[in-house]
Amino acid sequence: MAVSLKSLKKKTAAELQPIFTIYGVPKVGKSSLAAEFPRPVFIQTSEGESVPAGIEADTLEVRNYTELCEAIGALVNEEHGFATAVFDSTTGLENLIRAEACARNGWKNIEDPGYGKGYKVAASIFNEYIDGIMTLRRERNMAIVQLGHCDINRFESPTTDPYSRYRINVHKDAADIIEANSDVIAFINFKASIKKVDAGFNKEMRHAEGGGVRWMFLEERPGFIAGNRFGMPAELQFRKGEGYSALAKYLPPVPEAA
Repeated sequence: MAVSLKSLKKKTAAELQPIFTIYGVPKVGKSSLAAEFPRPVFIQTSEGESVPAGIEADTLEVRNYTELCEAIGALVNEEHGFATAVFDSTTGLENLIRAEACARNGWKNIEDPGYGKGYKVAASIFNEYIDGIMTLRRERNMAIVQLGHCDINRFESPTTDPYSRYRINVHKDAADIIEANSDVIAFINFKASIKKVDAGFNKEMRHAEGGGVRWMFLEERPGFIAGNRFGMPAELQFRKGEGYSALAKYLPPVPEAA
């Protein structure tokens, strides 16, 4: 059927639950925040990840790409009352996908084919994973939370001199895919300020100061990648036990448990 202006439809803000990417410095509370989301199930992609101390959470452990797909498929097809799927972490997820790329092509490691080909193949498998979580959201209206570690990357800006910024700690191609398919990218960190101290002899010393207050940064700044599609403020204070409630006022209503 030919496209016609008669087929125009009005659309409002999305009612589907969001896809989150939450990343930050070590031990800042990323998993604790994810555990506050409604009725979460953790899909643990590496043995090094664990739920926060003092929190009991339902978990599915996956150790290869096939098990990852099976876990997503189970959440799509089986009866359950979960409202949030937490993938912990993107580093483990990337390792599973790289191993799958190598297995499919008979490579010893992801750099074996040379010229960046391995990373391109891994990116195509990342898109398969994205299709899976999109299906999970569409069919079961579950929120998706992807937890990631951070790294400092050099950004070659076309409008300024190059500078460094925080970004999720996966290969650039994978980071591009994750960021493009996230409704909210939240960077969690502590705030720091630089203080000048008189060191005598007409010299000054500078050192960083900051309290123990955690912040969720929700709009991009030169120092980090962040953003959201829900009109959230640029930053929100992250108090333990109140992180999700601070975000929830901007999000679609959570479906009731079946």
